[in-house]
Amino acid sequence: MDEEIQHFVGYLENVKKVSRNTVMSYHGDLGKMTAYMKNQGVCSVDEISATLLNSFVLNMECTGKSAATISRYIASIKAFFEYLMREHVLEEDPSFFLKAPKVEKKVPGILTVQEMEDILDQPVTDNPKGLRDKAMLELLYATGMRVSELVHLEAEDVNLRFGWIICREEGKERMIPFGGTAGRALLEYMDRGRDSFMKKRPEKLLFLNCSGAPMSRQGFWKVLKGYAAKAGIDKDITPRMFRHSCAAHMAAGGAGLQIIQEMLGYTDVAATQIYAEFQPGIRKEYSKAHPRG
Repeated sequence: MDEEIQHFVGYLENVKKVSRNTVMSYHGDLGKMTAYMKNQGVCSVDEISATLLNSFVLNMECTGKSAATISRYIASIKAFFEYLMREHVLEEDPSFFLKAPKVEKKVPGILTVQEMEDILDQPVTDNPKGLRDKAMLELLYATGMRVSELVHLEAEDVNLRFGWIICREEGKERMIPFGGTAGRALLEYMDRGRDSFMKKRPEKLLFLNCSGAPMSRQGFWKVLKGYAAKAGIDKDITPRMFRHSCAAHMAAGGAGLQIIQEMLGYTDVAATQIYAEFQPGIRKEYSKAHPRG
């Protein structure tokens, strides 16, 4: 069983090219399944039955695992057995009838448009730090990128003329447009602020801290929380909230879910369904068009 899991992990890394974190997640989930099976006296993949897998899932439920966690385990198990079937290790898939529990998708915490504007208005742009902070905040809201992508941006990733940036993370990249407000903030920072952080040294990264070192996610979080406090916003502000707010505000403005998916870098459009309720006009159009509306 351990050998098959190692082969599967190698397949994920070398063929599917999935991220290190994803590989570790699969490996951990399958390791827990293996430990359970061995406790039941089962040491070979061809001895694992649908009944044993259901027993494993039931055991997770009894030990208080959340529906989201159980769903993740089941996804890992299914992917593993699909691999074994494809490699002709097994003739039947014992995980075929496993069903993940329903996971309630909660609408993430978002800021109102006014709250967002209040935060974005806080940086004082008569100094390099204010110019940098303004550019980072405007760009984060304009694009919905992850903070890890923001702090790893290089100067050459920004196309001010056409209003595009290139985000790179875990071997993947995507192009995201940004508007005039973010573009002006970036131009001001690059013209009048960035050199002060570079300390006369060549540096590829776009955003640096006051010591001339790369800006960290934690460092940016402190910057964000400081401006939120100045704006008088009594919410637990996180960089992720900016990302969700960007998506929700775009949906409210009429953007389609597929566009939001591409901008935010989700692999599946289903991940954007939580923003559907912000889209305008759905109820109105339904009432007009449906005979039972």
